[in-house]
Amino acid sequence: MHRDTVNEKLRNVAIIAHVDHGKTTLVDALFQQAGVFREGKQGTERLMDSMDLERERGITIAAKNCAIHWKGVKINILDTPGHADFGGEVERALSMVDGVLLLVDASEGPLPQTRFVLDKALRAGLHVVLVINKIDRSDARPLAVLNDIHDLLIDLDAQEEQLDCPILFADGRSGIAKKNLKEESDNLHVLLDTIVDEIPPPSYNTSEPFQMLVSDLSYSDFLGRLAVGKVIHGSVKSREALVCLG
Repeated sequence: MHRDTVNEKLRNVAIIAHVDHGKTTLVDALFQQAGVFREGKQGTERLMDSMDLERERGITIAAKNCAIHWKGVKINILDTPGHADFGGEVERALSMVDGVLLLVDASEGPLPQTRFVLDKALRAGLHVVLVINKIDRSDARPLAVLNDIHDLLIDLDAQEEQLDCPILFADGRSGIAKKNLKEESDNLHVLLDTIVDEIPPPSYNTSEPFQMLVSDLSYSDFLGRLAVGKVIHGSVKSREALVCLG
């Protein structure tokens, strides 16, 4: 029996939250600290909101991915919509990852879309890292919000290991994260370390025929049609021809 291959140098994670709880701002800060920016892009806000409507409304509509490298590991990050009208995009993103960062506003606490996206992640059996964001707000109540999220996990019938998820406190706008509110921090390194340590690496069977779950189709003037997705089984080499079915 052929055993699955585990890619220890890769992590696939989605960021999920209610609208305006700080997903895209946190992703921008992660990009800055991981050196993703090209020259001239440093300091640009909402990098993953590429659609005109997204920038105009200040919300994420389509799930999009970008990769950063941290301590020898490639981390694929999917930024997902927080608005209930785009729930289908969230479900599509969750099919591509092995874990999620659940962002919750330190003042508002879990809201309706928080429940929706968390329920989808739990049902998919994904590993959850809880990030209580915006701890800099004057009305922040992070410990009370933490209790609210724990109650929500119980209400959603989370498994024991899901109830014992890692917890971080963050301020995405300032680009800081920490495990304890009393700690001093000036970066997001602990968040990146937690992703590498707590989100499982993807596994696949190289002996089976090539299978890839396509999540996004786009077009490049240079390359032509592009398909982005997750390899489920098999393997493929650069410049190898493939046939798309369905």
